[in-house]
Amino acid sequence: MSIGIYIVPVFLLVAFGMAFWNKTAAFDDFAEGARDGIDSVKAIVPNLVGMIVGTKVFLASGIVDTLTSWAEPFLSRFSVEAATLPLLILRPLSGSASLSYASELIQVHGPDSMVGRLTSVLQGSSDTTIYVITIYLAAVGIRNMRHALKLGIIVDIISIVLAVLFVSIFFG
Repeated sequence: MSIGIYIVPVFLLVAFGMAFWNKTAAFDDFAEGARDGIDSVKAIVPNLVGMIVGTKVFLASGIVDTLTSWAEPFLSRFSVEAATLPLLILRPLSGSASLSYASELIQVHGPDSMVGRLTSVLQGSSDTTIYVITIYLAAVGIRNMRHALKLGIIVDIISIVLAVLFVSIFFG
């Protein structure tokens, strides 16, 4: 028997018991929170749809493959496999797309290869910057995102450089 099935009912009993004890209108507070949640969803959905469509169009355009072929000579100077470039491009845009591509890279090259190790470090040390900026800043109503975007891209570049550096130092 698992204790997990009792966690939610016990939590609800404690929460409503405390609300009753403190003579708080728990249902009214719940309804107000639900209204606020729906308003947040209304603010986020257009930006989320735009982000998803933009990412899909970007991937379908073939530009990632073109950039990979162009950047291969440059990346080889730093002992970086060109196969990881699409991951470097996808990671700031979409967590699910980058995770899917990372899984494919690890499956093809193996988890103990340089590509597999670099892929793992990149997935763990970077974030979906453009996605986060688009969704979170839109949720709080911030429209001028240029400084956050610049800083996010700078941090992404630094995390990529450091990931390549540390993987080559520790595993190279």
